Amino acid sequence: MVEDESAEAELSVTFDLHSILTSSARDFLVCSNGDLVSIDTLKGRKVGLYFSASWCGPCRRFTPTLIEAYNELTARGKDFQIIFVSSDEDEESFDKYFSKMPWLAIPFSDSDARDKLEEMFGVEGIPQFVVLDENGKVLIDDGVEIVRDYEADAYPFTPERINELKEQEATTRKEQTLKSILVSPSRDYVLSADGKKVPVAQLEGKTVGLYFSLTSYRSCIDFTPVLIEVYEKLKAKGENFETVLIPLDEDEESFKRGFRHMPWYSLPFKDKSCIKLARYFDLSDLPTLVIIGPDGKTLHPNAADAVDYHGVEAFPFTPERFEELAQIEKARQDAQTLESLLVSDDRDYLIDKSGSKVPVSQLVGKYVLLYFSANWCPPCRAFLPRLIEFYHDVKAKDDDFEVVFISSDNDQTSFEEFFEGMPWLALPFGDLRKAHLARLFKVFGIPKLVVIGPSGKTISTEARELIMLHGAKAYPFTEERLKEIEAELEEMAKDWPKKMAHALHDEHELVLTRRTIYTCDGCEEDGHIWSFNCEECDFDLHPNCALEEKKGTGSDDPESKRTSEEWICDGNVCFRP
Repeated sequence: MVEDESAEAELSVTFDLHSILTSSARDFLVCSNGDLVSIDTLKGRKVGLYFSASWCGPCRRFTPTLIEAYNELTARGKDFQIIFVSSDEDEESFDKYFSKMPWLAIPFSDSDARDKLEEMFGVEGIPQFVVLDENGKVLIDDGVEIVRDYEADAYPFTPERINELKEQEATTRKEQTLKSILVSPSRDYVLSADGKKVPVAQLEGKTVGLYFSLTSYRSCIDFTPVLIEVYEKLKAKGENFETVLIPLDEDEESFKRGFRHMPWYSLPFKDKSCIKLARYFDLSDLPTLVIIGPDGKTLHPNAADAVDYHGVEAFPFTPERFEELAQIEKARQDAQTLESLLVSDDRDYLIDKSGSKVPVSQLVGKYVLLYFSANWCPPCRAFLPRLIEFYHDVKAKDDDFEVVFISSDNDQTSFEEFFEGMPWLALPFGDLRKAHLARLFKVFGIPKLVVIGPSGKTISTEARELIMLHGAKAYPFTEERLKEIEAELEEMAKDWPKKMAHALHDEHELVLTRRTIYTCDGCEEDGHIWSFNCEECDFDLHPNCALEEKKGTGSDDPESKRTSEEWICDGNVCFRP
């Protein structure tokens, strides 16, 4: 409640546009063509302050959306203006970025005014879009999200209008149909690969998969052939199923190259509905396959994993079918053996570095680590020496242990070059068992290390992280062993202070904290497990650095403090730490 009251109080603030947009030497704004525009032209108009910069990826992606909304409002005759407040680092970058904008800007030369506005509106991340009403009252300060969601329809940006749109959206979700999802005011069709327009009405009554994809994205490249196979099998069986591609490509040629090999339909390239649907379904991962039932309601928010793992058996994607699949999967896990994982038809062997075949039966009864990795992957190459060290340490104590390299390399030469430096076994390059294992263990990123116990059951799918933290101490990765490690760690820290002041960070108290991995701000070496940490400043000290008696060495060193002027981009927003 306190937070809500604080937010409402902030939005109730009223500003005098003339005083906040001018300076002692300037009472004008600038157009992208260089013309000067008097501040007085803003009287009686709603004004949006657009905090942005050319170097900021999220800003560059949002600016075209804002331009489209602005142009539509201008065409409707709405009395609305936008002021660009730049965070660019040089005038050339400012000019190039601003040249594409149809609105006004604070001159780049007036850095004091730009800094004052950033401080006044609490700008910690960009892009940020603040809208003021005709009297200078703040209507919204989260305009980026609002314009992304509702575009020009958000006008006049009042809380009442936003609530109205949200209520409309809630009603639309409740009364969702295939037409409400796929039809727009300017289009009532989808496209076939040969360019024919197919009415959305022809898809009604079917189970429809909305395939959100980016043709250049590796996970989509890998999943598309799987979906094609499932699609064609379902069609051959006469199932009432259809797929519609929701393309997220930026490049039309990439879209065309990918779509022409797909047997289903697609929304047009760059159709506005693509981004709207991504927001509507809260898209957070690619590939995503949203399943719409015959009644037009959402059956499943993302069936991509189920299709990847179960294939046609996932159809018709109902909750009842997923419950059946869960029971099937549990039974499979209960019956899992090393042979059921690694033997397929006549492929009952692995290979050593000489290329000789090693029967899978020789590994039965051992702890086996499945190492998903590739030569082209920098994190894989960085982790390999640590894994080799772990391997030799464990082998020295327990010979009933082995590692199997499962390659994602693109060619035989790369596979052989990488495998040459490994002291263990591998699946042959290009072996079909790799795809099955990757689906089974949901390998969405590499390196990944899966532990199979002597009984053939899966012990852990997070062995890489455990090795990074604990080295050979993590072996054999059982729950009992991890509990022993946890007890040892608690014992290690039992006499350490829970909080402490330190001269290297005199701004705040440091708190004893569990950290997966960090860089010590004292000795600049990597650390893990325990840290004396300041969460607010992202400051860490190794316990040995924090507890040593030498304090005050470097608290005045400017290199020991992070500059507040650095920006960090996390993909959605750029912010100052």
